[in-house]
Amino acid sequence: MDTRLILCFGFRSPGRLLSWLLALWMGPASLAAAAEARLNLFIWSEYIDPAVVADFEKAHNCRVTVDLYEDSESMLARLANGGDALYDVAVPSDNMVPVLIRRGLLAPLRHETLTNLRHLDEPFRNPDYDPGHRYSVPYQWGTMGILLRPPPGTSPEATWGLLFDPARQPGPFVLIDSPRDLFAAAFRYLGRSVNTTNLADLRRALDLLSAARQRALGFDGSVGGMNKVLSGVARAAIVYSGEAARAIRADTNLVYLLPREGTILWVDNLAIPARAPRRELAERFINFVLEPRNAARIARYTRFATCNREARSQLGPREASHPAIYPDEETLSRLEYLKDVGPASRWFDEAWTRLKAR
Repeated sequence: MDTRLILCFGFRSPGRLLSWLLALWMGPASLAAAAEARLNLFIWSEYIDPAVVADFEKAHNCRVTVDLYEDSESMLARLANGGDALYDVAVPSDNMVPVLIRRGLLAPLRHETLTNLRHLDEPFRNPDYDPGHRYSVPYQWGTMGILLRPPPGTSPEATWGLLFDPARQPGPFVLIDSPRDLFAAAFRYLGRSVNTTNLADLRRALDLLSAARQRALGFDGSVGGMNKVLSGVARAAIVYSGEAARAIRADTNLVYLLPREGTILWVDNLAIPARAPRRELAERFINFVLEPRNAARIARYTRFATCNREARSQLGPREASHPAIYPDEETLSRLEYLKDVGPASRWFDEAWTRLKAR
């Protein structure tokens, strides 16, 4: 064998080199089997229980490689630039699913292999963003609000004004590093829908966010914002509900506020990229995650709400009714789902670029 062929793989261990030499000697079928022994998962940070992943690896004799992203736009960019042929499972939010479908970046699901779809709770069956679950399966859901360390002896108002009104600012704060989510907060504070595509609304929101940016510590993901509040670097941060619930478990002096003006409700989904190299293994993974026991374990770990009916029944009473994770009906009535805004998305891209540059 030409030694240049061996060197080009960049082997760092004799064992790995030997395994590949054996696979080459045994022929293409062995190479295909070796390739199928790995599942590439593209997911939000700290968004799945490592023990569930380890159990899947044991059950299916494979290795799961996890790559992370912190916002939907980064996920879309990666999939659109070849990632749809690299990853086997991705986790897009509800408003991003139609975008990925329209751009041909998701593979249709074969429901005959997803027997655990029957465990989905009724509110998550047949969603508007993907009727019939043709391309996606609901995974977890949640909200976005303000994680706050209130000054001693105070009872804070649940309002976006804590960040957007200098007179109400409780101290150093962090803005969420996600375009549609951050503009949604500004829109609701201004009394507009999170899905407005009115240019005047967008300009007003950009002015509001630009002023807030000057007073903020900066931008960060939900996990980063949570950590800054926990460490005392920030007094407030825009985060998702799971991070808020985890933070409150670690420090009971913290509170999670869903602003009275309204905020977003979202559903994240499991999906298979269009050119996923291991589609069958990906379907087994999705079905594994849908098993109620595994879905409940994931919900306990992430502290997000599960879309799985039987899984929620397996959670303890405190977990299944935690107000930061499962808001009451009155609170839910003030929440909106983000929707795909089509061509208007370029306006958000331009506004986001301007906001970050200021």
